[in-house]
Amino acid sequence: MSQAFNDLYELAVQRKQAPEENSYTSYLFKKGLDKILKKCGEECSEVIIAAKNTEEGEREELKNEVADLLYHLIVLCVQCDVKWSDVEEILDKRSKKTGNLKQFHNTENDML
Repeated sequence: MSQAFNDLYELAVQRKQAPEENSYTSYLFKKGLDKILKKCGEECSEVIIAAKNTEEGEREELKNEVADLLYHLIVLCVQCDVKWSDVEEILDKRSKKTGNLKQFHNTENDML
């Protein structure tokens, strides 16, 4: 991930350990898991709506909503003591896999 992403993760860790007044991140940690989950859900919905409303060449709203979602997911990870390096490790392993399309479709069909 980018340095900015890692910096944001580290800032969230700092805000959880040492809350600061007037910090939105500190506010989320103070309110707890339910508030963080609510915000993640809201941001997911906003990403979906922005994607649906995105026209060719006009992606600013979608970019902003994805950034909001990623921020709230970072806060969730910190709240639940999930290290970002662990998430990156999983993504790295998945990116090296090939030939999973049939398995994916079988799983998808099982869910229907």
